[in-house]
Amino acid sequence: MYIPEFNITLPGWLHEMLSGELQQLPGDEAQMRFVISLAIENIRQESGGPFAAAVFDSSGNLLAPGLNLVTSLHCSILHAEIIALALAQQRIGSHDLSDAGRSHHTLVTSAEPCAMCLGAIPWSGVSRVVFGALDADVREIGFDEGTKPDHWKEALATRGIEVRGEVLRSEAARLLQAYSEKGGPLY
Repeated sequence: MYIPEFNITLPGWLHEMLSGELQQLPGDEAQMRFVISLAIENIRQESGGPFAAAVFDSSGNLLAPGLNLVTSLHCSILHAEIIALALAQQRIGSHDLSDAGRSHHTLVTSAEPCAMCLGAIPWSGVSRVVFGALDADVREIGFDEGTKPDHWKEALATRGIEVRGEVLRSEAARLLQAYSEKGGPLY
């Protein structure tokens, strides 16, 4: 019986982009600009979909970047948020980024989480989620975001996870439009 190995390989351009010392990025807007720059480069390099994410610690230090690698690695679960969370957890050596409530991390994502990514957030240990483009912006260009509860932000809040949306929304929505105009694959 053949049992394949599964390795997630990040594009070389990301390694090059992060090879220099990354300074702290304090504030949601600075972190979102960084995430949007990752998504723009992901489109330009044709290494995945028009989405990016990152996990930052409470001081604004980058813990892990995430790119959408669905098309390049042929796997539907490789959304930017999933990659960023997985890499952050690997980096700290724990499935719980909160360290039982002692640490605070923020997931910054270029677009509102889809149904799958929303499901992963409560178990990740992040204490904040910051997103750019709205679900409607993503659906407008043809992506299927899945079915999410109407009050998902409130549901996360009851779990102690703060949500801030529409941070640099116009820039995040523009990159989605650019992807659509370029003819990027929808999935």
